[in-house]
Amino acid sequence: MNLSNVVIILCRPEESRNVGAVCRAMANNGLKNLRIVGKKQDFDEERVRILAIHAAPIWEKAEFFDSITDAAKDCVLCAGTTRRRGKKRGKLLLPEELSETISPITNDGKIAVVFGNERTGLEEEELDECTMGVTIPSSAEFGSLNLSHAVQIISYHLFRKSLEEGKKISRGSVPVSLERLGKTVREIADSLQKIGFFKVTGRPDMEKFWTDLLSRAAISESEAVYIEKVFDKAAGLAGKAKTEN
Repeated sequence: MNLSNVVIILCRPEESRNVGAVCRAMANNGLKNLRIVGKKQDFDEERVRILAIHAAPIWEKAEFFDSITDAAKDCVLCAGTTRRRGKKRGKLLLPEELSETISPITNDGKIAVVFGNERTGLEEEELDECTMGVTIPSSAEFGSLNLSHAVQIISYHLFRKSLEEGKKISRGSVPVSLERLGKTVREIADSLQKIGFFKVTGRPDMEKFWTDLLSRAAISESEAVYIEKVFDKAAGLAGKAKTEN
């Protein structure tokens, strides 16, 4: 994912503060290209900057156009965001599906993601100017998202995709190998068997359960050791209680 080839287009935004918040959301996720369908003089510069804060350069470099078609004319595809389903809208992608779809395209060309007016969203004719649709699932009781929140969600998925394809996100700890995990699983099974938790014939299924569970959790060495100590102590206490009785 080449984020420098991702263009955010705001179509007819009304509130200057929302534009500023959009700039900040974009900056959070490494996006810098903002285009607006509208006129720059219609926005209050001071109110934009209040919420843009250190992302003001995005506003300063923003480009203004008369239509979505003009704003996206140098892009390979144009994805319009909408929460409404209509006969002409076809399949709407989820944000994560959008990132998967456009990622290879951004290596060679620009793509545009379009967000509509705060009150009305993208009108039918505006969606017709887009080549595909994307939707952000939300509550049926209150489905309308704030403009900057919608931009943040879409931008975040694009940013995460760029990280996955480039620099891996560090967990802060190194997960143990399946070979090492096997020792922990055996310790768990030994402890459970000592207290009569299962018959010997049930051990393989128990070990499979813990292996699957802990491998998905990607536990670290220190966590593996801690789990072993917990089960070993539990078995010891159970054995002591049984002897005393």
